[in-house]
Amino acid sequence: MQYANSVDPKQEGVADNNLKEFLDLKVEEYNQPGFIENDPIVIPHSFSKKQDIEITGFWASVLAWGQRVTIINKCRTLFEMMDNAPHDFILNHSDQELRPFEKFKHRTFNATDTLYFIEFLKQFYQKHDSLEAAFAARLAPDAQTVETGLKGFHDTFFELPDAPQRTRKHIATPARKSACKRLNMFLRWMARKDDKGVDFGIWHQISPAQLVCPCDLHVDRVARKLGLIQRKQTDWLTALELTASLRELDPEDPVKYDFALFGLGVEEKF
Repeated sequence: MQYANSVDPKQEGVADNNLKEFLDLKVEEYNQPGFIENDPIVIPHSFSKKQDIEITGFWASVLAWGQRVTIINKCRTLFEMMDNAPHDFILNHSDQELRPFEKFKHRTFNATDTLYFIEFLKQFYQKHDSLEAAFAARLAPDAQTVETGLKGFHDTFFELPDAPQRTRKHIATPARKSACKRLNMFLRWMARKDDKGVDFGIWHQISPAQLVCPCDLHVDRVARKLGLIQRKQTDWLTALELTASLRELDPEDPVKYDFALFGLGVEEKF
């Protein structure tokens, strides 16, 4: 691999211009439409209606563990069961139309979780135009990160009286010290704005500067090699540490470097 200015970024500190140049090049390389096809973000890219993008993006991010091909196929199966019109289905389904979902399963996500997701989304969209409201309600405009928004979303999601205890494991929260990898990925999809065609940028109450980097296995490994993380374990504080390091490189859009770190880890086995 050829590094920027022939300098190995593994030897560089966060503030070093060589590391920034190297990662900026990798962002440009991986933040491209070609990234979409083999990533779970391909699911919301199959839709054009804002609410459909939100619903499918949210669900695809929650189910995003395991092999990417399996995740994508499971999501396609799920939304085919909604006639590929999830917002309309969520609001207008009959009890009989819910029966096929009693057999839906992806790893530990089962029918109980599926039916609760549908019920929550139904009640929420009956009152709100966008799922963004569930994340932004408790997020101050001047907050440095989305931490309070994530906590608020978790509490809102489980406000219904019949919320199953088992489903709580599928909605992460910083209150449990989770790195909230999947929800941070979803927020990146919805709130990051550029002209590359990968992230949607359809939400406006959450600033790209407030986003926290999704800290998955590949990103975590590469970030440690580059000296962007010092904390030994991987939890919410680790995600904040990584994002703070990335903020030194770009204060307005730190999470764009998710493309670089993920691409280095998955495509280049860095």
